[in-house]
Amino acid sequence: MKRWIAFWNIMLKDMRAYYLKPPNISWGLMFPVAWTGMFFIKSGRGMDSILILLPGVIAISVLFGTTSMLAVTVTFEKKNRSFERLLLAPIPLGLLMLAKTSGAILFGVANAFVPIVLALFLTDLSQIAWITVIPAIVLIAIVSTFLGLFIAVSVSEVFEAQTFSNFFRFPMIFLCGLFFPIESLPALLHPLSYLLPLTYGADILHGAVNGKSSMPLGLDFCVIAGFCVVLFAISLRNIHRKWIV
Repeated sequence: MKRWIAFWNIMLKDMRAYYLKPPNISWGLMFPVAWTGMFFIKSGRGMDSILILLPGVIAISVLFGTTSMLAVTVTFEKKNRSFERLLLAPIPLGLLMLAKTSGAILFGVANAFVPIVLALFLTDLSQIAWITVIPAIVLIAIVSTFLGLFIAVSVSEVFEAQTFSNFFRFPMIFLCGLFFPIESLPALLHPLSYLLPLTYGADILHGAVNGKSSMPLGLDFCVIAGFCVVLFAISLRNIHRKWIV
């Protein structure tokens, strides 16, 4: 019971302390909103064009929201040496880091509904397979959060974490099939696309929204779940190696 009380309190503390930090507002909220508005305005009000763009802007909103959150929470506390105090909590390291990342996951899931709400005013979303979209959003939020955790434990400054995050985030916009098929990319880039976790999340969303997925749904879910496990395990290993003496 003490472990779960500690888990809950750590998650709530991060949510209260960091949700409105400038990096979260600029990169986690304003950037996805700006991209959503830009794509939807460009597409006009046609139902088909908006539905084609919706999976991509959902994925971008989740990706930027989660990674921006982790760049602040983990990197800031490590720099100010408050993370060491958390290590004294009656909670295993793995559960501690799940508590530190849970707020970012919730933040990312909430961000996903920004483009969905905007799309509701422009077109009919009744044909979307929500039973697939919701777990896909949650998995994308988890894998993006663990990617952000991996980045955060690799640097020492918040601005370094944001810069390093952009090294992954911006190429993923173009390589993961968010707005145009991977098949339209040069053949040399195809292997790189399939090494990125967002590719599989975007494929699930395209299938649920437009019925145009390029891989089996079960494969997409299994691969993105595998990325979650691997990224979290690597992050814990780095924390043990770099932060715990």
